[in-house]
Amino acid sequence: MAKIGIPRTLAYFLYYPLWKTFFEDLNHEIVISPPTTRAILDAGVKEAVNDACIPIKLYHGHVAYLADKADYIFCPRLVSVRKHGDFGTETFCPKFLGLPDMIRFGIDHLPEIIDTRVDLKKGKKELFNVFCEIGSQIGNTHEEIKRAFSKALKVQKQFDNLLYQEILPPEAMDIVFNHKPAQVSHDNCDLTIAIIGYPYVLYDSYINAGLIRLLEKENVKILTQDMLSDKTMNRQAKTLPKSLFWYFSNRAVYGGLHFMARPDVDGIIHVTAFACGPDSLVDRMVEIEARRRRGMPYLSIAVDEHTGEAGVRTRIEAFLDMLRYRRDKI
Repeated sequence: MAKIGIPRTLAYFLYYPLWKTFFEDLNHEIVISPPTTRAILDAGVKEAVNDACIPIKLYHGHVAYLADKADYIFCPRLVSVRKHGDFGTETFCPKFLGLPDMIRFGIDHLPEIIDTRVDLKKGKKELFNVFCEIGSQIGNTHEEIKRAFSKALKVQKQFDNLLYQEILPPEAMDIVFNHKPAQVSHDNCDLTIAIIGYPYVLYDSYINAGLIRLLEKENVKILTQDMLSDKTMNRQAKTLPKSLFWYFSNRAVYGGLHFMARPDVDGIIHVTAFACGPDSLVDRMVEIEARRRRGMPYLSIAVDEHTGEAGVRTRIEAFLDMLRYRRDKI
């Protein structure tokens, strides 16, 4: 049995149920880093290259935390998870592609890294091939891998279905793994706001200065693009002259366009990571569509290692006051 270290950031927020189920069914132990803290962020800033965006710096911090606590660090080389976009060229951010090398050469005394290449646009069988490679690296047989893979897919599907019921990923994981009842109640909410952005920014309460918690305290119903199926979001691709190259960027844009067309959505907040090149395009595209073409109230919040809760709270409260004033005036 091996200890598999999984950083609690980046793709964790969407795919952890798949990974956790797979490794544990193979009788390996999962070691997960804790929720982001100042110490983890500071360690990441120290270890990462200077021009890295805040999510990549944060990833380095989570890996540094796990370095002496696991036999392996799980850092798959995410290339693509679907064949999509012009000529089927959609991919992940270049920093995702190079992430295993960045941590391997940037952080000292790391255990072995599981950096299997994930390029699912190759075909339907590629995901199983990926998990076969991962399982073989940690010493499991083909039959064990096949069984664990099948179980992992079922758990991931259960998790995805909870998201489609408008449950946020952290709560959905709690339901899946701790068997808590799925309770969704928005009876006391007087506003509905769609938050779009990359999942590792939306659901990390430290780096976004507790944005979701602030909105919940204000009795706001929260929607995110991760509550939408790919089929639903992909309809929005037809409304654009061209899709972006990056997977998470397309999800944010498609989600934003979908929510703009929903009459129950009062406004949109885009949470963007400072120094993220693709995100600068996303922010401009969604802002133009929301403000100039749809008349949808729109707020952009950029976060970095210096973001404080007071500043975010002030902007959120002002945005909500504006929405309520606008609603009551109409």
